[in-house]
Amino acid sequence: MSEHQRTLIGYRMERARSTLQDALLLRAQGGSIWSVVNRAYYGMFYATLALLLHIGQSSSRHSGVIRLFDQHYIRTGKLPAEMSRWLHRAFELRQMGDYHETAELEEEQAQLLLQQAEQFIRLADEYLSAQEQSRE
Repeated sequence: MSEHQRTLIGYRMERARSTLQDALLLRAQGGSIWSVVNRAYYGMFYATLALLLHIGQSSSRHSGVIRLFDQHYIRTGKLPAEMSRWLHRAFELRQMGDYHETAELEEEQAQLLLQQAEQFIRLADEYLSAQEQSRE
């Protein structure tokens, strides 16, 4: 893996963590529930991009990123299957919030999504750190 790839992976993971922090801040300060969902999803999305960069994969579409994540990390058993469910649900909710004016979401759903986003990013970070350590 090139130094450029390592740097980009680090950047994507930092972006994942900071975007999740934005979601948590919005939630704590009474921000729009759909904005919380959007930021939580994007935190997961950036972590997914980092994971795909690690194996030299990418896609220009969100659905393609999710498909590649499932193919290379879930079906192979490298990461837990629930991560796929969390990512798919976050994507679905983000789509609803961004494109369906009459969509409704309960506070509990947003809170659950935040918890799942935190776990998703932590697990992605742990996986990438373990991979980096095994290379040393």
